Amino acid sequence: MKRLLWWLLAATRGGHNRARIISMLHERPYNNNQLAEALGLDYKTVQHHLRVLEKNKIIVSSGERYGRMYFLSDMMEENYPLFEEIWNRIEVCE
Repeated sequence: MKRLLWWLLAATRGGHNRARIISMLHERPYNNNQLAEALGLDYKTVQHHLRVLEKNKIIVSSGERYGRMYFLSDMMEENYPLFEEIWNRIEVCE
C-alpha cells in the first residue's frame, strides 16, 4: 500500500488532485459532480482521477451513472494514517 500511495501521489501527474479527492472522501461520500464543484476542477478531470483511484482499489463506488457515489475502500480507510504521513511529506517538499 505504501508504494502504491507514493506512486499515485508523488510519481504521477495529478497526484495533488488525487490526494484532495482522497481527503474529501475521507469526510463523506461524494459523486463526480459534487467533487468537481468542490475542488474547482473539470468534471472529466475528476472522472479520470476517480477511475485511476478505483482501478487501484483506493476507492469504491455504489450506484449508477450520475448518481454514482464514491467512498474510500476498506483498505484505504485502514491505511488513511499512512496516506496522511505520505501527503504531509510531499507537501513539505513542495
